[in-house]
Amino acid sequence: MNQEADIPSTPESDTQASGASEPDALEQALKTAQDELEVLRDQFLRAKAEAENTRRRAEEETARARKFAVDAMAQELLPVKDSLEAALADTSGNIEALKKGVELTLSQLRGAFERSRIGEVSPAPGDRFDPVLHQAIANVPADQAPGTVVTVLQKGYTLAERTLRPAMVTVAAPAQA
Repeated sequence: MNQEADIPSTPESDTQASGASEPDALEQALKTAQDELEVLRDQFLRAKAEAENTRRRAEEETARARKFAVDAMAQELLPVKDSLEAALADTSGNIEALKKGVELTLSQLRGAFERSRIGEVSPAPGDRFDPVLHQAIANVPADQAPGTVVTVLQKGYTLAERTLRPAMVTVAAPAQA
């Protein structure tokens, strides 16, 4: 007689019987998870490399922009330098010709400034003092509203809305009681 046939079936023996496929299922799930992990790792490394390449390209473009930003302004100033050198080389002694040459050179410089977006800050007397564009050198008594420009001692300049150098001005002092 077969002794195994006489042993009743238990839940543990059922698990063992079906457990033969359970390790295969676990191994399959582990392999699937490992494959997914490898795909995600590859995607992460690619994204990281792309981010690094983007950062490096941005740094290179910034360096190039800094290096050549002055290029356009330098191109604009070369004719001004040439004109000044020509004025110094003039030995004619003709003051009127020299003055005319300086005026033309100043015109060239103004054009270069305009093309480079450099603006002049030269407030008129009576204009309201603006601490962004003006630097007050002194408060002086004046027959105009307090806090307004009396005189401009030195022009200021802006570059594309940013103050390069504030205009040096005197400002009307408040009336003393």
